[in-house]
Amino acid sequence: MSKNKVKPLVTAVFASTLLLSGCGLFGKEVQKKVDPPKQVTETKANPTKETTGKSEVVEGTKTELYLINKDGLVVPQTLNLPDKTSVATQALEYLVANGPVTDMLPNDFRAVLPEDTKISVDIKDGLAVVDFSKEFKNYQPEDERKILESITWTLTQFDTVEKVKLQMNGHALTEMPVKGTPISENLSRATGINIDTAGVTDITNTKPVTVYYMGGEQGAYYYVPVTKRVKSSEKNDIVAVVNELVKGPSSKSNLASEFMPGVKLLDIPKIEDGKVTLNFNEFIYGSFEEKTVSERLLNALVLSLTEQKGIKSVAVTVDGKAELVNDQGKKLSEPVTRPEKVNTGSF
Repeated sequence: MSKNKVKPLVTAVFASTLLLSGCGLFGKEVQKKVDPPKQVTETKANPTKETTGKSEVVEGTKTELYLINKDGLVVPQTLNLPDKTSVATQALEYLVANGPVTDMLPNDFRAVLPEDTKISVDIKDGLAVVDFSKEFKNYQPEDERKILESITWTLTQFDTVEKVKLQMNGHALTEMPVKGTPISENLSRATGINIDTAGVTDITNTKPVTVYYMGGEQGAYYYVPVTKRVKSSEKNDIVAVVNELVKGPSSKSNLASEFMPGVKLLDIPKIEDGKVTLNFNEFIYGSFEEKTVSERLLNALVLSLTEQKGIKSVAVTVDGKAELVNDQGKKLSEPVTRPEKVNTGSF
């Protein structure tokens, strides 16, 4: 988004090199990811049926639920769910309207699955097969794509789930039951989320990249993933992601970006052992006098880049200089990694 779309979100953060540390940037605490079993059948009637090979379950499981906000966008919100070994099934059960998530919903958010929907999940070799009861088809037509995105992104937060297949009453779904949106055989994050094709005239010559913009309001901001279409001729997906962050979200959205229009990469990004190093010009600073960088800008950058395959951490330099400092005066000397969970609380 252009600078005039940028909300007054910027707080000074880093000063020379940047790397996010998974802890402290997206919430007070980052917990170890809880993975579903390699193979298990989960049912609502017997949610503890699966076995994980572990004798202990961490008390309170922080789980990303992809909910719908007041603007109709699918947004991750991390909630602390009761301890259960059937974490994948539980995550989907907490997407059901008027279900157990009701009293936990953040302001201006709603669940995505129709009321009374029953769910079972079978996970094997990276594929989660989800079977829904007949109530699954009782949704509003405008929610169809959002439901697909929510299910897919909620399940693929777990390390053992890479792809998702949908069924209803034991029968494979090749299209959604209300509007007939086609369903690929194996859904994945590559399918996209909150797809924005604004300004794209020929989608056949484009490819998708997912970036994170800011949503919410002061005191309750959160990160929103948006899949943009970029030219297929763009050889470097890292550069494409940075360009879309600088370009910002659609002017018709209520999202914002903290990247100044003049932000540019001075060198081709360097990737080594999962770490990408980016060298920006001084327009990356939120404050030229103090030479600090917005923490939220850095968070959005790391979330966006770690959606790219093989990228595990991000380091940032400004005019080749390192040793960035955040808005608390803390030096950030380690590469920033993606947090285990996103949107863990207000900031």
